[in-house]
Amino acid sequence: MLADLEPVALISDGPQLIVAAKSVPAKDIKELIAWLKANPGKGMMGTTGVSGASHLAGILFQNTTGTNIQIVPYRGAAPRLQDLLSGQIHLAFDQAASSLPQVRASNLRAYAVTSKKRLAVAPDIPTVDEAGLPGFHISVWHGLWSSKGTPKDVVGRLNAAVVEALADPTFRQRLTELGQELPAREQQTPEALRAYQKAETEKWWSIIKTAGIKAE
Repeated sequence: MLADLEPVALISDGPQLIVAAKSVPAKDIKELIAWLKANPGKGMMGTTGVSGASHLAGILFQNTTGTNIQIVPYRGAAPRLQDLLSGQIHLAFDQAASSLPQVRASNLRAYAVTSKKRLAVAPDIPTVDEAGLPGFHISVWHGLWSSKGTPKDVVGRLNAAVVEALADPTFRQRLTELGQELPAREQQTPEALRAYQKAETEKWWSIIKTAGIKAE
């Protein structure tokens, strides 16, 4: 997979929020883990489909915390959010753009954001490191690739266009409002994207193989 495409540039990182229904009694991440351990197999975590980012996040969460959760797949974020709001399921790993409005309306509880720093759009939500789940960093990231064999000068021009776009204040503000983190300038190179893709592939592939997950 790493050799199938030519990396152009990393565009943004989208860390997830760990959110819960109002019916969940835990007030923070440590209480959440304790509650799940006290009720093995009863906590239900919704995903947006088998093998998706939220599914993998749930498996990693179980492995990291030693909990046993029912993973419930949905056909998209909207029906999952509806059942989370109604208390049909208990937990979800969700993008800020989707769940943050419900958190602000006090319809959901947000325990943490799965990044090393707090989101600019939600500075009151602690990071996983601050909340008591150190190193649990997960991101739905976005990059741009071109076809394998694309001439280097073409890749260079495409990269320059991405860099220019990421420097635009209006564009940056819009991505930030959507809960996206923007890469530093040195992370906007094709080489940086290749290295990031390699690291992410190695991180998640072992989890996928161990869990026996197959794309549907």
